[in-house]
Amino acid sequence: MSDTITPVAPAEQRGTAAPACTSYDEVTELRSRDPGAIGRALAARRRRPAFLPPDGRLMLVAADHPARGAFAAQGRPTAMHDRRGMLDRLRAALARPGVDGLLATADVAEDLLLLGALEDKVVVASMNRGGLAGASFELDDRMTGYDVAGVVAARFDAAKMLNRIDLDDAGTVAMLETSGRAISELARAGVVAMLEPFLSRRVDGRVVNDLSTDAVIKSVHIAQGLGATSAFTWLKLPVVSGMARVMDATTLPTLLLGGDPTGRPEETYASWRDALALPAVRGLVVGRTLLYPPDDDVEAAVDTAVSLVH
Repeated sequence: MSDTITPVAPAEQRGTAAPACTSYDEVTELRSRDPGAIGRALAARRRRPAFLPPDGRLMLVAADHPARGAFAAQGRPTAMHDRRGMLDRLRAALARPGVDGLLATADVAEDLLLLGALEDKVVVASMNRGGLAGASFELDDRMTGYDVAGVVAARFDAAKMLNRIDLDDAGTVAMLETSGRAISELARAGVVAMLEPFLSRRVDGRVVNDLSTDAVIKSVHIAQGLGATSAFTWLKLPVVSGMARVMDATTLPTLLLGGDPTGRPEETYASWRDALALPAVRGLVVGRTLLYPPDDDVEAAVDTAVSLVH
């Protein structure tokens, strides 16, 4: 990624970088008394010299689900209600060797930034969180999180978009247009656009993603055609049966979506291992599966995932 883009913080944000907070109470106190500390911390944060580590593979932890009102993990419907508990788990995960970085909305990323957990980490900004889980407008994936200017100013490495495509919903085209524009703007700034496409539909009022091999392939072709260039476009795809066929549909670098599987962890890890062996697959983006494992041993779950990636 380009290292030539320097954020220009507002005047009130310039100066000495904010020291890392040592408690959540300190984070709240700093936010209330000195909101400009976030801008200073972003400007001072140590960035990795390259998006990809030497082995060319990435292990990212995701934490953008709560912004869509999605809190369930591993059968626990309110698992992510407790923000401090979630941050504890994220900090534990990010501290493990081989974890390359974070995918999150601004509130989560900035908490971790103030706690000193994002030094030398890849950061992927989550952009469109408007399609709230369970809402009548759930498929309206408009941009309510980071915008392109915010991603560039923060000196983050990539921006992620959810691209749910419902062929029976005329509103899908607005999402495609907005995403295409964002992809083009990110590419002009030298920032990766990470696309997470699905063919989706409503079944008995609920939004369901079609995870059949042919549906995932179709979503790949639609997504990778968005924008004025694909030079900085990556994909983030679910692990489905026929994964080799899915990856035959693209030459774009791809990260695997961990999701929230209901099977045994051993089965999940085996499916990831098989998919990671495919040439275009460059790593994993996993959230709830690792942050809320059945035995609550976050470190062990993360270490297992890292061993598959690196």
